[in-house]
Amino acid sequence: MESLVSYKLISASLIYSFMGIAILVFSFWLIEMITPENIWKEILEKQNMALAIIFAAFILAVAIIIGASVHG
Repeated sequence: MESLVSYKLISASLIYSFMGIAILVFSFWLIEMITPENIWKEILEKQNMALAIIFAAFILAVAIIIGASVHG
């Protein structure tokens, strides 16, 4: 009788998840370095809602791309 839990699939899922998170963090860092203003400071201290929405869209777009590439 086969096991309902496949450790190979679970480990692959965890590896892909960590790789996706690492790519997302790297892309956040890269955009932070490229832009002239400090995005995090601008959003939190100056309450720049437009920048927060644009950056949220960027994070979602990168996450969708990573998810699609992992899914195949």
